[in-house]
Amino acid sequence: MKLKLKKFLADDSGATAIEYGLIAAGISVAIITAVNTMGSTLNGVFVDINTDLQ
Repeated sequence: MKLKLKKFLADDSGATAIEYGLIAAGISVAIITAVNTMGSTLNGVFVDINTDLQ
């Protein structure tokens, strides 16, 4: 029983999954930020084109 408890406490495979989750969350935040910035820029471009066409 003690051996199983020591083995359980030494197991760090769950920490690896958490690290991958944090990396995925960071990448998704970067993508969302880039898309929002690009969306605002494109909106300005379309407004300028619309103004020029009128």
